[in-house]
Amino acid sequence: MPSTSLRRLAVVVPLLLGACSSSAQQPNRVQGPTDVVATVANVPITLAEVDQKAMQQQAADFGQMKLVFALYEARRAAVDEIVGEKLIADEARTRGTTTAALIDAEITSKIATVGEADVVAWYNANPSRVQGAKLDQVRQPIRSLLTQQRTSQVYQAYVEKLRAKGSVRISLEPPRQKVAAADGQTRGPAGAPIELIEFSDFQCPYCLRANPTVTQVLSTYGDRIRFVYRNYPLANHPNARPAAEAAQCAAEQGQFWPYHDRLFADQSKLADEDLKQSAVALGLDAARFNACFDSHKYKARVEADMQAGNDAGVNGTPAFFINGRMLSGAQPFDEFKRVIDEELAFKRQ
Repeated sequence: MPSTSLRRLAVVVPLLLGACSSSAQQPNRVQGPTDVVATVANVPITLAEVDQKAMQQQAADFGQMKLVFALYEARRAAVDEIVGEKLIADEARTRGTTTAALIDAEITSKIATVGEADVVAWYNANPSRVQGAKLDQVRQPIRSLLTQQRTSQVYQAYVEKLRAKGSVRISLEPPRQKVAAADGQTRGPAGAPIELIEFSDFQCPYCLRANPTVTQVLSTYGDRIRFVYRNYPLANHPNARPAAEAAQCAAEQGQFWPYHDRLFADQSKLADEDLKQSAVALGLDAARFNACFDSHKYKARVEADMQAGNDAGVNGTPAFFINGRMLSGAQPFDEFKRVIDEELAFKRQ
């Protein structure tokens, strides 16, 4: 199987996931065609070489990203593709075999076959994705998607194994969006090398899905991360804006994070009375909370968060900025880890 196809799967599959100025941020630096953006065993890869592949990608693969972020993602995918190709070619030479034979032995042969039970399980778990279609209508597309995902996973795992053995350095400069922490609720030290800003919506199912991942990120990196929560209630979620204002009222009494966790624990309880009852359950001063909530005291702050999100290119939730680098949607932990580890490596250079 051609390595290009394998790497394309690795790029496209994460984009199927849904999505309802800080001292940590670095200035953008423009790189030219002759700049080296990666090396494999001291062999340079230039931006011009990368762009030969990057510019062939479909714009639709990058959804509604700002052009600067979409261009970076296309280039980064091309860098990883070229790196993977070189690592596999080097390994094939070391073993005295062909690239095709190595791919068959280490990747193609290890892709688990997608069975009918796998297709049915995915169909039942993703009703919104099939939009009412019968199983017989979407069986083959689901099978293809699952095969692509498994191929991507096996390919990525093998390339990472080769990376660990060899000498690979990525120096492609990522674009950074200036995003102020403003009055967002924070966790972690102000001087942390990583600033993670989330724009979120308490009624968004994808924000709920991302919440455990954020917790895992904070637990993994500890004091190396400063986490900032900013509000971005979507218009099609009628309870999201009241919930955002209510959370600010809880913050007024020093209980934002317990209140935040309680709202995400049960998204079916976001009506006005539910929001007030949550304050009572957490031991807040009910009269003070209710007066704050009923007067819409923090309406302007929530709207300021939304405007900041719009200015930064947010058009769905959750949206994350890691030292100004955008990560959109309910991405897996490994995507956060990839960007955070790169940022920590940049700090050490």
